[in-house]
Amino acid sequence: MKLTGAKVEAFLRAPGADARAILVFGPDEGLVRERAQILAKTVIDDLNDPFRAVEINGADLKSDPARLADEAAAMAFGGGRRVVRVRQASDSCAPACESFLELDTPADALVVVEADDLNPRSKLRKLFETAKNAVAIPCYADDMRSLPEVIRETLARFELSVDRDAMALLTQSLGSDRFVTRGELEKLALYMGAPGQVREADVRACIGDNAASGIDDVIYAAAGGDAAKLETALNRAYSEGHNPVVIVRSAQRHFQRLHLARGAMADGQSAADAVKTLRPPIIFKLADAFARQLQTWSEAHLARAFEILSQAEIDCKTTGLPAEAVCGRALLTLAQAARAATPSRGRW
Repeated sequence: MKLTGAKVEAFLRAPGADARAILVFGPDEGLVRERAQILAKTVIDDLNDPFRAVEINGADLKSDPARLADEAAAMAFGGGRRVVRVRQASDSCAPACESFLELDTPADALVVVEADDLNPRSKLRKLFETAKNAVAIPCYADDMRSLPEVIRETLARFELSVDRDAMALLTQSLGSDRFVTRGELEKLALYMGAPGQVREADVRACIGDNAASGIDDVIYAAAGGDAAKLETALNRAYSEGHNPVVIVRSAQRHFQRLHLARGAMADGQSAADAVKTLRPPIIFKLADAFARQLQTWSEAHLARAFEILSQAEIDCKTTGLPAEAVCGRALLTLAQAARAATPSRGRW
């Protein structure tokens, strides 16, 4: 069974007893880890307890497929339920997982299988999505709808709120990986030192906006059709250590926001007014450039841009080609498209 949306959060708080095993997978490695830990802690508080928690590397199940069932059936020394975590799982784990799910013998342990991004044709993913006694939970990078809630929820633990400008900068700077996002926000909370409101200056002082500005330079050059500036910004971003996949995901979020604003324009709003409808808002210094891009990118062009960026992320992870080259090629294609997509040249 596959869970999405609000059903995921409810299940994480109270996993159903009829779920013999749970697959947590997706491109956001930090979110996969976070959700697996939440599930495990519904059974035990100390995940380092050697008597009640065990980890299996996914590669080991290929050579010893019976180990999963053996660990799940083992009794904990001193009593209590056990947690079995299968880390770095892949399709090679599917036979072992299938055999375990088909067993009639009881297994009181909570089995959590963690994997990277699995495509819809994945044997492991199909197994968990279709089995009646298993659950599959996908984990995708936070978008502009989910990221603000993550920011508020994390900072609220430290009795901190966020003003509008600080939220705008945080959403521009974070979101590619849930684990990294949580870490940066906890660092911000430590910097604040006491309950109160986080302002833009606090974010710049603690997290800084150099990373966000560097990636923004890349994305705005691509979406604005400036190929020369794109090359310079991209080379600088790589030299500063930015991950190509993070850049591609940031571009995806940017084009998602363009799509939302185009929807507002379809309802009769001007480009400038459409920009103002976005929440969190576009940073002031970028608002004019964003509004100009709205005049360039039609909904049909945006749909094609999503396809290019989605394929680029897949290619970065699966083809073995240099990720920097894959990312650069995709962004250059978008820059060329933006330059061509003028009112008089609306096709590309």
